[in-house]
Amino acid sequence: MDSSSTLPEITVDASPMLRLYKDGRIERLMGTEVVPPGLDPKTNVDSKDVLYSPENGLSNRLYIPKTTNPGDKLPLLIYFHGGAFCIETAFSPTYHNYLNPLVAEANIIAVSVDYRRAPEHPIPAAYDDSWTALKWIASHSGGNGPENWLNSYADFGKVFFAGDSAGANISHHMAMRIGKEKLEGFTVTGINLTHPYFWGTEPVGDEIKDLAAREKIERLWRFASPGTSGCDDPWMNPLKGPDLAGLGCSRVLVCVADKDIQKHRGCYYYEKLKESAWGGEIEIMESEGENHVFHLFNPTCENAVAMLKRVASFLNQDKA
Repeated sequence: MDSSSTLPEITVDASPMLRLYKDGRIERLMGTEVVPPGLDPKTNVDSKDVLYSPENGLSNRLYIPKTTNPGDKLPLLIYFHGGAFCIETAFSPTYHNYLNPLVAEANIIAVSVDYRRAPEHPIPAAYDDSWTALKWIASHSGGNGPENWLNSYADFGKVFFAGDSAGANISHHMAMRIGKEKLEGFTVTGINLTHPYFWGTEPVGDEIKDLAAREKIERLWRFASPGTSGCDDPWMNPLKGPDLAGLGCSRVLVCVADKDIQKHRGCYYYEKLKESAWGGEIEIMESEGENHVFHLFNPTCENAVAMLKRVASFLNQDKA
């Protein structure tokens, strides 16, 4: 008997991230490991997990420098993890090991948002959950929310959104929504988009040179969002959505990587936002010789350290 005939049939192979089988089973090939919260001895940053959406069983991971004193008010960073909307969590070592040193370097309080992932929960579930998380965080702005770290130490006049890849995409869309629907007592100063997962039907920059990569990105997007109109869906192509002038913050830092095909899309976003009637300050940082989310896989390399310092500086530029 041919043993291959007994192997489960794969209907979608999105290696090296995940596979979907004909029987409906999903096999995530990366981003499945989790680490517990707690005091990180290397950075002296403490963390804990707090439920924000009981109906969906979703928690945020909160981070705070152990050196924080009573009465201190720290800039508040809200972080959205990447993973093409399909893999990774707020509790993975990848993000835990990124946020601990960032919180220490910038001296901030951070909330890392966990959200439901595709394909079990297609787009727009990730955006819906992220907005729910923002409302939960904003409920602390008067000092009487359910979580003491936020009540006592977060400066709700200095809120930042950040994320990598799909998390950068979410950060943009949350800032656009903040521009339309204000959250009481909650002022978003800036957003940091690292290697943003944006796309479009028409190639920009050198995207045309790598048709295989273009096809893969489009396939992944359709996998996460089966009901999409395509790569010009405003969720994926922000230039096809509402006017960028409505972005609900005053500062933006876009980080791109030299060898990342999505660099061109990040640069295009930078140029178009600068040309728009938005009126804020926008910066861009390019990491030479690096690829997509290199800083997460090699956080101690020179370029990753430089990027972390640039992001920390961005989060502190308006400190007195």
